Amino acid sequence: MGCGGTTLFYPLLITLSVALITYNIIISSNTPLKQGFPSSSSLSSSSIIDPVIELPRGGSRIRNERRLFHTAVTASDSVYNTWQCRVMYYWFKKIRASSGPGSEMGGFTRILHNGKPDQYMDEIPTFVAQPLPPGTDQGYVVLNRPWAFVQWLQQADIKEDYILMSEPDHLIVKPIPNLAKDGYGAAFPFFYIEPKKYEKVLRKYYPEERGPVTDIDPIGNSPVIVGKEALEKIAPTWMNVSLAMKKDPEADKAFGWVLEMYAYAVSSALHGVSNILHKDFMIQPPWDTEVGDKYIIHYTYGCDYDMKGKLTYGKIGEWRFDKRSYDSTPPPRNLTMPPPGVSQSVVTLVKMVNEATANIPNWGE
Repeated sequence: MGCGGTTLFYPLLITLSVALITYNIIISSNTPLKQGFPSSSSLSSSSIIDPVIELPRGGSRIRNERRLFHTAVTASDSVYNTWQCRVMYYWFKKIRASSGPGSEMGGFTRILHNGKPDQYMDEIPTFVAQPLPPGTDQGYVVLNRPWAFVQWLQQADIKEDYILMSEPDHLIVKPIPNLAKDGYGAAFPFFYIEPKKYEKVLRKYYPEERGPVTDIDPIGNSPVIVGKEALEKIAPTWMNVSLAMKKDPEADKAFGWVLEMYAYAVSSALHGVSNILHKDFMIQPPWDTEVGDKYIIHYTYGCDYDMKGKLTYGKIGEWRFDKRSYDSTPPPRNLTMPPPGVSQSVVTLVKMVNEATANIPNWGE
């Protein structure tokens, strides 16, 4: 195909993809998830108002009502993902065990999307999902996440009525209650998810007749607590929107490494599921310096300090903890603690990693 044909081909492909997504959503109301490669599922018949910000703990629900949620983490079989999952599961078990009989923390599943079992199946409850067909992710491996969730929701026997979508680099600090309420999901608001800023691009996927672009919450898919039935509807759309955005040069350029997060936010809005934006859901060291009343430590950013405890972000510190330093080998046991003056959040993070690695059998083998 010549250059002129290529120029016409990609806009046509994007238009057809978006049209297919919208068409699938409209015609598939009240239809269940189907086996095979996903297609968009049904929309909620009720419209939901704009999200509540920072719902007070406890809300108005009956205190004796336990609404269990299942924690699910997607991962590959890479060394990098695996050691994080082992540490994360250690803390999930410990915190759940400490939370007492009223805990709403239910089961746990690592959704392994490399298509085959690994050596940690007996250590971590695991569901093996198939990866996308070769080349489909275009080097953006995160696209396997929504496809893995679709398979898990189709095939697994999930006892709980709610799902917490989490990630390998999450450490649970204290028992998490079910923060979802009255048909809303519960999610952490990310400052860099800005639907209003990218309204022109997002209108391809959330047309004006659906409502204001502010219906799209500033969230990703994690951490999110959402009803299982709602997620069964959202997940295939999330898959299709992610693929369509990745094929769309304008969306791909605008959203970059958070493209799949935007796709989830759009898909949740398309299905009428708004989210309580819960800033206390997690912290992200080193920017958040205190653990406080939060539930999760998300160690996505590198922590670099000089020996006086001063943050040297952007420059490798004399002391550092960065998960990316351990992409091919797990961190050793008994990591050196930060120097005096380093924030409490970073000190807590390193202490938690050290405790987990000291107690997980066969660490580093």
